[in-house]
Amino acid sequence: MDELMSCMHCGFCLPSCPTYRQTGLETYSPRGRVALMKGVARGQLPVDAEFAKNMYACLGCRACETACPAGVPYGSLLETAREVVEGDKKRAGKAPLVRDMVFKHLFPHPNRMKALGTLLWAAQATGLQKLAGRTGLIRLLPREMAEMQQAVDRVASPLKRARRQRVMRAERKALHTVGLFTGCVMDVMFYETNQATARLLIKAGCDVVFVGAQACCGALHAHSGEKEGAVALAKRNIEAFEQAGVDFIVNNAGGCGAALKEYHHWFHDDPEWKERAVAFVAKVRDANELLAELPPLRFAKELHVRVTYQDSCHLAHGQGIRNQPRQLIQSIPGVELVEMNRADQCCGSAGIYNITHFDLSMELLDDKMEEVKKTGAHLIVTSNPGCLLQMKQGIARAGMQGKIEAVHIMDLLDRALG
Repeated sequence: MDELMSCMHCGFCLPSCPTYRQTGLETYSPRGRVALMKGVARGQLPVDAEFAKNMYACLGCRACETACPAGVPYGSLLETAREVVEGDKKRAGKAPLVRDMVFKHLFPHPNRMKALGTLLWAAQATGLQKLAGRTGLIRLLPREMAEMQQAVDRVASPLKRARRQRVMRAERKALHTVGLFTGCVMDVMFYETNQATARLLIKAGCDVVFVGAQACCGALHAHSGEKEGAVALAKRNIEAFEQAGVDFIVNNAGGCGAALKEYHHWFHDDPEWKERAVAFVAKVRDANELLAELPPLRFAKELHVRVTYQDSCHLAHGQGIRNQPRQLIQSIPGVELVEMNRADQCCGSAGIYNITHFDLSMELLDDKMEEVKKTGAHLIVTSNPGCLLQMKQGIARAGMQGKIEAVHIMDLLDRALG
């Protein structure tokens, strides 16, 4: 209640909120949602379908936190509100079976995620994915899934993943030993980006360890009101990296990193685990953040391209990391960085928002692509897997294939290493 009461309803958050700007609805603004939360907390409003709709219509981009003069911790308030919604559904026996399968039986199990990746690789390697597109079978999928699949690049084969070195040694005298947080979706769909991140770190003077016992960061659980599942995953990761004994825990996904840096807030009522979480959080670094602190990378190639940077919401608003990615991009010989208007406005990906709220997500994406066009860029660079998929989808929707490419910043830097 103290956190809720810190909101003065001043309205500074309104221009920064994508859903409010698109709809003009007060209940689709941070100020309006906080007012609804206050009503529920005081027992003046029910936890009904309307309350749930307004809470889940939020992207969770946290741009309002950047704009808020009172420092309202909107992200954690939203997670708590959704936890209340899901708790109410469970007590009423209304929890959907598919949701249960995803949060309890898929994401917490790395081997099942890898098996899913192997199935996707097989569909791509055998040509089934292309065949489904050519024959129109892809239209049997829901529209949001059918559009998204065209943004998915070729995934790494199971053989390639099995050959990964557990430890990669620094090419110069090791300054640090870092544990790479590989993520769940990240390591399945963007395995090569994780490998590129490791190569950059060893070039910059780090020994890199791929910690085997790590699990999903828990962000998707926390953002979806499944706090118990998020806490269980946090404990697994804390234990895994404690045993690894690394100096830093490095990640390359803005959404994962924001969750990892907030683990200590998930253990308010557990002093022992909170102390361990505080020690864990002290070691967490985004890859952009750490690379900007290390000796400059020595690039072997010039990349004569015009680049625009799309901020990951949870990197910019959640972690306050804005300058480091831009500094790294500008350090590449031959690159011209052109800022787009509202670079830190959400692209509409927001975890699974582009599936659960497809139409609104695509409105935001189409607006974003209009800003991209104005830059005349050859590359859209971002620092989060969800944003990367969304931008690839945006290129396809805008009919700009072959004219512009979306790339993760770690892959761009790796290209310049030669």
